[in-house]
Amino acid sequence: MPASEPSRFVCVAAIAAAHGVRGAMKLKCFTADPEAVAGYGPLYDANGKALFTVRIQSSTKDGVIVTAPGIMDRDAASSLRGTLLYIPRDALPPLADDEFYLDDLVGLICLDEVGQKCGHVVAVYNFGAGDIVEIRGEDGREHMLPFTRDYFPDVDSAKGRVTVRLPGELVASAER
Repeated sequence: MPASEPSRFVCVAAIAAAHGVRGAMKLKCFTADPEAVAGYGPLYDANGKALFTVRIQSSTKDGVIVTAPGIMDRDAASSLRGTLLYIPRDALPPLADDEFYLDDLVGLICLDEVGQKCGHVVAVYNFGAGDIVEIRGEDGREHMLPFTRDYFPDVDSAKGRVTVRLPGELVASAER
């Protein structure tokens, strides 16, 4: 995806592995409905190059098995392992007023429960056990917190802020 246009594309899946010998691939999907990945049209690489449109063969626990034109054997599919797949942001469905995409969290200012700025969101990750939000505190230290209502009771992406309930040790470091 072009560096000058980071918000134009959203990562929707990653190629996890080859599946079988005829070029099928297992995708780990980052969409609410894993099968939706096939309905967005062409999928792009991180440089914004259109790769292919996928066709779903079957579903798995956390993704789908897909085929794509031009990927005809296991070696071709294996060579793509780890590739992140993007779509144009405008291909995503519209959101309700109280909804947001996880990608929208990046860059938001973090406020503690009394409204004091305590940092900003650097990134959102998912290593398999749930979404993790990386925050860079006002002191420059980075912290990783699970994205739950306990830690993030209010998200207001339209106003560019998120309320964070910081664990005790983070509150102490933010006060220094």
